[in-house]
Amino acid sequence: MKVVGLAGWSGAGKTTLLARVIPVLTRRGLSVSTVKHAHHAFDIDQPGKDSYAHREAGASEVLVASGRRWALMHELRDEEEPRLADLLARLSPVDLVIVEGFKREAHPKIEIHRAANGKPWLFPDVSHVGGLICDAEPPGWTGPRVGLDDAEAAAALLAAAAEPVGDVVARLHASPPIELARQPRKSARAS
Repeated sequence: MKVVGLAGWSGAGKTTLLARVIPVLTRRGLSVSTVKHAHHAFDIDQPGKDSYAHREAGASEVLVASGRRWALMHELRDEEEPRLADLLARLSPVDLVIVEGFKREAHPKIEIHRAANGKPWLFPDVSHVGGLICDAEPPGWTGPRVGLDDAEAAAALLAAAAEPVGDVVARLHASPPIELARQPRKSARAS
């Protein structure tokens, strides 16, 4: 199992790109999973459902299963947000895990940058950026780069930058998340 991240500001097109890249990778015979970081409270459950009532009643974990899928919801309550290494350990083995977000963690990543966002590049301040998917000339960048609209090249870049999960997890455990300068409140946050 190998791991690579996709990091960029909100509005850069991370999710749109992944929706185009994942089919390319699966057509190439790779099994793919994703890990998505959210900066806000989110819920995959709905009020009025039994599983929601179980969590609201105080259950630490609720596992919901059907003939099509299963989902495990874990309430953090007073626990800290889990680090990427902890989440990677929970995944079933696949060929490639693509992490959307977690830019502060020390895993290999590709930055996605859209000039129209007017946001700064992440690569000068974010560690382990091994390539760029962008629509502008990056200042001082000498590594690999592909265009925003080239899903085939983006898939190849992500696959090439991926590292074995054991190496990544060891580095994540050894490296605390980096601190980045906060963007002004009106700016979209990077993930």
